Amino acid sequence: MMRLDKYISGTGLMSRKECAKAVKKGRITINGIPATRPETKIREGQDEIALDGQIIPYMEYTYIMLNKPEGYVSSTDDPSAPTVLDLVDERYSRMGLFPCGRLDRDTTGLLILTDNGPLAHRLLSPKYHCEKTYLASLAFILDDETVNKVETGVVLDGKITKPAKIEILGPTQVNITLTEGRYHQVKRMFEAVGNKVLKLKRICFASIPLDPSLESGEWRLLTADETDILEAAPDKAKGEN
Repeated sequence: MMRLDKYISGTGLMSRKECAKAVKKGRITINGIPATRPETKIREGQDEIALDGQIIPYMEYTYIMLNKPEGYVSSTDDPSAPTVLDLVDERYSRMGLFPCGRLDRDTTGLLILTDNGPLAHRLLSPKYHCEKTYLASLAFILDDETVNKVETGVVLDGKITKPAKIEILGPTQVNITLTEGRYHQVKRMFEAVGNKVLKLKRICFASIPLDPSLESGEWRLLTADETDILEAAPDKAKGEN
């Protein structure tokens, strides 16, 4: 059971105070009957809640896929630069969403925004090793020896990186898949073998690929199937390791 005003404020549509005003004006219904008190207890997922005749579906958690552009920081607040939350509708930015992991300011591509803290923690924990794939444009051509070094692991901060997978797309373009997320890891791995990353784009996270229809800066909610994949990812990753 949940308070009506908490249910509605959790969707980002309005604050609890605004919900109380909407109740007084008869704008909110519970199973077709006008609500009389904002503190009325409802059964989330069972009772039908509507605002101005539009049903407000129940979502325990929110998941957004964003195609991050350059120049935005993966943060909820930063006085020095725009954040990825500036790209989504205000309704969602008021819901306590945060990036699941980080992309550098100049790195683009797939970023998941959510309000599911426990899942985000598990997805990013080294214990579960969820895969992340990046499209990297390099300064120099890769030879077989260099590919092997990167895939086997290079030393960063005195510790060898976990095995990676490299798919050669062209002389200076590769897909690289990691199961960890150290600071600037992809860039530093290639620097360690005498190369340099010129452009970097994340194209897959926890088996969810970036939607090719999303232009830079665009976003959408995850589908039900994608949500299932994301929520199952930590256990799947753990079982494979």
